[in-house]
Parts: sequence; structure tokens; C-alpha cells
Amino acid sequence: MEYSPILHSIHVVPSSHVKNRHFVFCIMLSLWVYMIYCCVDYCSTATNVTFRSVSKAEGEPEVDNQGSSLGAPRDLLNNENDLDSRGDEWDEVRGEARVLDDNSLSGSLNESESKKLPQAIIIGVKKGGTRALLEFLRLHPDIRAVGAEPHFFDRNYDKGLEWYRELMPKSSEGQLTMEKTPSYYVTKEVPARIYTMSKDTKLIVVVRDPITRAISDYTQTRSKKPDIPSFESLTFKNVSAGLIDTTWSAVQIGMYAKHLERWLQFFPMEQLLFVSGERLISDPAGEMARVQDFLGLRRVVTERHFHFNPAKGFPCLKRPEANSKPHCLGKTKGRTHPNIDPEVVQKLRDFYKPFNSKFYKMTGHDFGWD
Repeated sequence: MEYSPILHSIHVVPSSHVKNRHFVFCIMLSLWVYMIYCCVDYCSTATNVTFRSVSKAEGEPEVDNQGSSLGAPRDLLNNENDLDSRGDEWDEVRGEARVLDDNSLSGSLNESESKKLPQAIIIGVKKGGTRALLEFLRLHPDIRAVGAEPHFFDRNYDKGLEWYRELMPKSSEGQLTMEKTPSYYVTKEVPARIYTMSKDTKLIVVVRDPITRAISDYTQTRSKKPDIPSFESLTFKNVSAGLIDTTWSAVQIGMYAKHLERWLQFFPMEQLLFVSGERLISDPAGEMARVQDFLGLRRVVTERHFHFNPAKGFPCLKRPEANSKPHCLGKTKGRTHPNIDPEVVQKLRDFYKPFNSKFYKMTGHDFGWD
């Protein structure tokens, strides 16, 4: 058969056209499959993404690395990369997002709300009961509080007040903005920095028997680092001499009077409230009455909001207007403490006694730790 250019062109053009159409169809099909995949993936993860963004906005929780004017602390308990404390915060913040602040959702729709610098701060102390107090306060409709610890005045001060303000939740006129970072109380630069922000800031310190607090501090770390030295060996510089190691942060934090002296250089005692960590467990409503009075708030949080959990050993929260299950603090709270040699405990009691006595006189309150 003789070759014909005309017939050849007639044959090739349709073939090329079909191939082009097939190529376009494949591209469109791929795009549709990708879009469907994205939609399905978004629906399944939207909740988690939303919560993670809230956590970032509030400031990523960090482990307390307590600084002090008493010298560089031997900080075996407060490793900034210790996931234990970060886990504590995650459980607690997740619990707050789930049940504690129903008012924040409706409040966010109010256009008159804005972000404000905190008028009150829980400045300490670590393992004293600061998380419990913050949870209790968040039940009050006139309080807006950051869930995670911002660590602005001790670790992020160079980021500026506007960065700090952005971490705060929105609040309306008449509402109080708060945050809590327990390491503030023992960090020497913090009093001056808070005073620079506002000399009228109200300061709350939750304190606890310094020996129990130190053991709790140690217990938290040992739960994730079981190979750390014993509490007894960390307590002393020289065990045979019985000399207490005050560079160990677990011991240093409990020297409350020394830290308070630094705060009183900037703030009058009337602007500081010392909350008993023990009474926050045994009589949460009574201690909350003191806190609400100090903050100039109505006594909204009362005994009706508390349900004691004998298994955990501390009160859980409930909303009296709803027959809902009481909300307890995270599973990392209420750990069983190790048995400490009674002689070590007595030596610590003797060590802390002069500090406690001075602290009682400075605050005008006997906390009964001796």
C-alpha cells in the first residue's frame, strides 16, 4: 500500500487528542482524590489541632528551674528538659480545657473583651499547691487565668510585655487577669521586674511545710528518673557531719523567709497573701474565702464547689448547678511519698526551724510546721 501523508495526519491527530484528554482527566482525578483526603484528615484532627494552638497561645508549659540569690542551686530535681513536669502541666491544662472554664467560650464572643496584663500573680511555691489554687480560682466568673506557666519574668523577659500580654486570655471590664509561675518567688530578678510592670500587682504565695514540699519535689522527679540518688544523700553536703546542702534547690526553696526579704524591698506586705497549702486541702472553702477577699472578689467559690477524694487525698471540684462528676487534678498529683529516714527528717526540721520562725513573724501567721 502506498504511503499517504494525508491519511497519516488524519490518524495521528485524533490519537494525540485522546492522549491529551486522558492526561487532563488523570490530573483532575488526582486533584479530587487529594481534596477528599485533606477534608477527611482535617475532620478527624480538627479538635486536636485547635487544642494544641490554644496551648501554644497560652505559653508552652515548662519545668521550674528555680534560680535564687542564695547561690547557684544544685538543681538535680529541676531539669528544664524533664518531661515529668511537662506531663503534669499537660494533664492539668487538658483537664481545664475539658471542664473548668465554660465561661471563657461565651466570653470570647464579647467584642468588648481584650487582653490585659495580669493584675494578680501566683508567684510560688513549687509543689506547694499552686495548681490546685489556680484550678479553684478558675471557677470564679470574674477571673480569667492562663492555664500553663508563662515563665515570663524569669525566662522570657527579653520578649517584652506585649509578648506577655498576648499570652493572657481575653477579659472584660471588671474581670481579673491572672497567671501562675511558682519559680518567681525564688528568682532574684523577678520582684523588680513585676514592680516595673505594675507596682499595684497583687501577689499570692502558696506555702507548705518545707520538708514535705522538698520530699514532694523529689518524688516528682524520681517517678521519671528512678536512678537518681536517694533523698537522704542529696540533703547533706556531708552525711557524717550532718551539714545540710542549701545549694540543692529542693532545700533552698523552703527557706521562705530569705526569699520574702527580697520581695519586701519592692512590695508592701499588704500586697502579698500567703496561702496555706495544708489548709487548701483540709479546708479549701475557708482558704478560698481569704483569697477571694484579698483579690476584692465576691465569695463565689464556696464549700459547695468541693468534693474530697479520699483516694487522692485532696479535694476535687464540682459545679453545684450541675450534677456532673467531680473534676480532680491530674493523675500525677497525689503521688505516694517514699519513706525518709526519721533522723534525716529531724535534722531538716532543726535546720528549717529558725527560717520558719522568722517567716511566721514576717507574715503574722503561724503555719504550724514545727
